[in-house]
Amino acid sequence: MLKNASVHPTIPVVDLDRAKNFYSDVLGLEVISEYPSPGAVLKAGDKTTFYMYQREATKADHTVMAFAVDDVEKTVKDLKDKGVEFEEYDTPDIKTVEGIATQDDMKAAWFKDSEGNILSIANMGV
Repeated sequence: MLKNASVHPTIPVVDLDRAKNFYSDVLGLEVISEYPSPGAVLKAGDKTTFYMYQREATKADHTVMAFAVDDVEKTVKDLKDKGVEFEEYDTPDIKTVEGIATQDDMKAAWFKDSEGNILSIANMGV
């Protein structure tokens, strides 16, 4: 039924203007529409969009969105240069070194957006 449907995440933000600035100025994404209000749709890659909407603070202690990148180390460096702070994990399942976890061919890193949502970048095993 949904196997050919594209997926477009929806994430909550406390301050829509602050979040739009973070996603456009820091991450380099494009705001493509500002509806339904108060909200915005952003473009994040070939045929990939996501919707963020303003609401009260929520508690999400998990990754809400992942960005597939070719070079995790370069992307981490570029984002650190823009002031992004990466999460460090030392659990039985995930161990990061300078913000990056490696497992076989996959590398991943996690950071929070301006609203506290946990985002990740990963090479998705490619």
